Amino acid sequence: MSELQDLVALIRADTPLLVIETPDEARVVDLFRQSLMHAWRALYRWSVTEGLRRIDMDREDEGIAPDLSATLQEIRNASQRGVYLLLDAHPYLGYASYQRAMRDLIQRRDSQPHVLVMIGTKVELPAALEPFAVRFSLRLPDANALLKLVKEEAAAYTAQNGGRRVEVDADAVRQIVRNLQGLSLTDTRRIARHLIHRDGALGPGDLPELARLKFELLNKSGHLHYEYDTARFADVGGARRLKRWVEQRRAPFVQDPPPPGLEPPKGVLLLGVQGCGKSLLAKAVAGGFGVPLVRLDFGTLYDKYHGETEKNLRAALASTEQLAPCVLWIDEIEKGLAAGNGESDGLSRRVLGYLLTWMAERKSRVFLVATANQVHDLPAELLRKGRFDEIFFIDLPDAATRVEIFALHLDRRSLAKDDIDLSALAAAADGFSGAEIEQVIVSALYAAHAEQAGLDTQTLMQAIRDTRPLSLLMAEQVQALREWALPRTVPAD
Repeated sequence: MSELQDLVALIRADTPLLVIETPDEARVVDLFRQSLMHAWRALYRWSVTEGLRRIDMDREDEGIAPDLSATLQEIRNASQRGVYLLLDAHPYLGYASYQRAMRDLIQRRDSQPHVLVMIGTKVELPAALEPFAVRFSLRLPDANALLKLVKEEAAAYTAQNGGRRVEVDADAVRQIVRNLQGLSLTDTRRIARHLIHRDGALGPGDLPELARLKFELLNKSGHLHYEYDTARFADVGGARRLKRWVEQRRAPFVQDPPPPGLEPPKGVLLLGVQGCGKSLLAKAVAGGFGVPLVRLDFGTLYDKYHGETEKNLRAALASTEQLAPCVLWIDEIEKGLAAGNGESDGLSRRVLGYLLTWMAERKSRVFLVATANQVHDLPAELLRKGRFDEIFFIDLPDAATRVEIFALHLDRRSLAKDDIDLSALAAAADGFSGAEIEQVIVSALYAAHAEQAGLDTQTLMQAIRDTRPLSLLMAEQVQALREWALPRTVPAD
């Protein structure tokens, strides 16, 4: 059934108390006006600033009874059935007299029952009234409604700017409309207006700005972080198998609907030695798909009050789904799900249970990238086949990859590398991670600057000799991780 049909059914049933939570009051009023064509009732609107007005005619009556108490008395004395839209009336219901007056209206058994509609951004009813309330949720606008709104804003821009038309890229507009889905008309109008008025155009360049605006709008809890710098795969050394895997799945993930017979990919788990580029690869996956990247900080979810942590997780995941298509990155997931003792253990199990349920049942195009260093701290349920599409292991780079990493970091700093023996450096840096190779270059640059000399192979070699990599400092742990992962996971390179 449509939204209008659902509302008409509630009015015909003389539902005594409806509650609608929305910031878009105009849309609610318009919806009730449409309902009069199918279920005739006198229609009134009340607010503390304008009082009670009849609005089912071509013009609105003058407001009467601005006081809620007088309004409720006016409704009680009305001679015909009516629908009364009460805007932001719920704060006044903290008074016992108003609650009693409302209950008297709700429980009327005469031939003239009324429909009272409480409307507000967030409506919290007293316990005495909640059992009588039916909460009605407005459906989010579909693609046609969103496209119509974008066209209206483009026409308004033209009218405001002396007939100057908005430059429109049809493909970009389709992507903009698709990315606006999940928002209310009010929020959509605000974003569309911003995109149009900043440069008088709607094109591919508006998509990153749209993603940022949508994220800021939805992330009211602060548990998510928008990652603006999503690395390109070209900026990552090695990981050839992972790069190919993502490239093969780009179209099924981005296209809506996906190609016949294919489902959008769900996610990957990246295990690896610290400093080998798991975080960089998480960003590169988003860049490979060409979608926004949001990071979930598990540490901000946990709350000392019972049930609040799970509530925070639900809110964060719901916000992520509204940002779809996107990549959700959970960094060092083992720390957020590590079991403890007593209450902390029970909380971790509940959080894990909800996360696993969401991973299995979600229909939105949210690609999950989880990274982990300590595989033995991960719950077995998370590693079970089917939780992730694939588990990749990010190992220490081999000689060819080390050459590539040296070259990337030198290029990033605009340093000449023609006279530097990259192969010799790569051989000397056996056992170094990508992060440690970067620090070798940083240390060599400091040394060269102190000696007022240019960067050369010898200076880099000395920096390598002065460095003790993690594979040496924590050799046992690194070796244990590699021995566990190599037969059980897919090598990223």
